[in-house]
Amino acid sequence: MKKLIYLFVIGFSVVAVAQKPIFTDAKIENATVYFNSAELTHSTSANLPKGTSEIVIKNIANYLNENTIQIKAPKDVTVLSVQFTTNYMSEYEIDETSPAIKQVRDSIKLIEAAIKKTVNAKISENRTIDLLDKNQQIGGQNTGLSVVELTKMVDFYKSKRNELQNNFDLLEEKEKQLRETLARLNSQLKINTSKEEKTSNGKLILQVMSDVAAKTNFEISYITPYASWTPFYDLRAESVTAPLDLMYKAQVAQNTGIDWKKVKLTLSSGSSNQNNQIPILSFWFLRYHQPITYDAISVEGYRTKANPQSNVIQSMSGQVPGLEIQKGKASIDDYTTVTENQLNVSFDIDIPYDILSNGKLHSVALKELKLPAKYTYYSAPRVEKEAFLVAEIDDYSQYNLLPGEANIIFEGMYVGKTYINPNQTAESLKLTMGRDKRVSVKREKVTEKSGTKFLSSYKEQTFTFDITLKNDKKETVELLLKDQYPLSTDKDITIELVESNKAQINSETGILTWEVKLKPGEIQKFRISYKVKYPKDKTIGNL
Repeated sequence: MKKLIYLFVIGFSVVAVAQKPIFTDAKIENATVYFNSAELTHSTSANLPKGTSEIVIKNIANYLNENTIQIKAPKDVTVLSVQFTTNYMSEYEIDETSPAIKQVRDSIKLIEAAIKKTVNAKISENRTIDLLDKNQQIGGQNTGLSVVELTKMVDFYKSKRNELQNNFDLLEEKEKQLRETLARLNSQLKINTSKEEKTSNGKLILQVMSDVAAKTNFEISYITPYASWTPFYDLRAESVTAPLDLMYKAQVAQNTGIDWKKVKLTLSSGSSNQNNQIPILSFWFLRYHQPITYDAISVEGYRTKANPQSNVIQSMSGQVPGLEIQKGKASIDDYTTVTENQLNVSFDIDIPYDILSNGKLHSVALKELKLPAKYTYYSAPRVEKEAFLVAEIDDYSQYNLLPGEANIIFEGMYVGKTYINPNQTAESLKLTMGRDKRVSVKREKVTEKSGTKFLSSYKEQTFTFDITLKNDKKETVELLLKDQYPLSTDKDITIELVESNKAQINSETGILTWEVKLKPGEIQKFRISYKVKYPKDKTIGNL
């Protein structure tokens, strides 16, 4: 009895192994993209027989975290096992092509067969001509022929030779036309193939058991690391009296191996890590927040992208075509739902997007905001002899901004980039809007008020600078002017601030601040002077 059972089990296993797998393609429906990964949701269906079946689901991402795979099936279907592979080989898998491509391939086969026949006919004609030429030579060597017979032979040879050569030329022309047709078909095949969606090597192999024979729908989700998004902004200001228009955007990239076509996107600032442990509440202690440091400098609260070598605020000027956002009858706000959680923000976008699997950045519009802003000018001429327009936004936490770069468009001109950093401790968000050449700034050394004196064993140097501001605009300008004098950490080096021109002095940082109002066409001057005394046998490298 045990032997019979054993043979039955072996026989059943052989039948199960020999059973034909069911192939089906997965269609991507939703993509939740995090900063460094994405959760993809697919749908597919298969006609299942009653009992156990093997399903091969194609068009899955080439790279995924197998621990995150989830399969949803009806209650009368049990998923016995799930396996992910990128190298599935099966004798049952066939080449599924579109009807258009199949028609082209069939035409190519017919043309190739016609070319082969034409080439064979050309060979026959050519060999016949060779044979006729050789016979003519042999006949010409037979001196026993009369003039009449020789004339008849020449006429026959001439007629037959022309006929064979004409046939050969016609066959050659026919072959040329066939090859041109073949080239067009191959070109058409390449075009049709390029229009097909990219499919991946990733496949899921499911072992399922169904209580009934029926068409069954499946929902598949998993997390792949080959996708990401970064926040990006367009900042627009028509004038210093108008609100600041902010276009909240995202740059999405993916290289999962499958093209996302007409996919519903959700962008999240959270993490894709899934923890299946139940949450346990613990003590909640408040602590001070330590802001994240980005590749930008902070000039007295004004944050911007910078050159770390020179601490010069970066900017560009010039007209950039194509930056104007075309608005339809509905705003992008009507298609985006913003959900703010305790630790992250997510954007649900109702507009379906196409994101190709090429690793390139795709721009996605999220939200349009009109921010009430106060505009001021800022200048630190010791570092950069130019005035920078700054927009100050109060209560900025309500806008769910994330750290990211921003294009600046002021008065219809692209003036450069800035960096939005909402993770700061200031009460207001200060955004650098670029340089304004119509507010001129000069910082010049006053030679007659500067110089060097030698006092016993010490050297005393005096430095005097004049700062000149001029407003070439048609409206009054409010400008925050900053300069500085050096500080000493050595007891042998003494520093004296001689003249500050009524500036606000921060003795701990050595920074001088003036709050200036410049009327149209007005010029104002400010003077700073300080003395540095140190041993004359020493040299100060950064004075």
